[in-house]
Amino acid sequence: MTEETANNPNEAELLAAMTLSPEEKKDYIATAGSPLPEGEKKATKEDIIEALKTVCDPEIMINIWDMGLVYDIRIDDEANVEIDMTLTAPGCPVAGILPQQAADAVSLVEGTGLVTVKIVWEPAWSMERLSEDARAMMELF
Repeated sequence: MTEETANNPNEAELLAAMTLSPEEKKDYIATAGSPLPEGEKKATKEDIIEALKTVCDPEIMINIWDMGLVYDIRIDDEANVEIDMTLTAPGCPVAGILPQQAADAVSLVEGTGLVTVKIVWEPAWSMERLSEDARAMMELF
């Protein structure tokens, strides 16, 4: 590990994620948060989406929501949140960090309980899933 990597935790996370085998990436599940105390107001789906927009793919710096990587968000009666997301490709080097970053971001939303983010591969991600904002940003590259 270089001195620069040691001083940049995001780079260290990315390098560690790149060492995961394809099998480890295939069934990756990240968790965060804790049970919501009874009687507290639940977060809305819109609140969850705003949190997901704070998590960016470090290779292209577009958030995972606008990239179309989030396929489903479910919030149960106890405010536990389950998210199905994908990656642009099974060999994506950030498979080990993006789901955890998403889980961590959502767990910070007031009114959420336990947060689970699972990588899914069906349907496969394609460029058609990009939002208009993401398409505009991609044209800049």
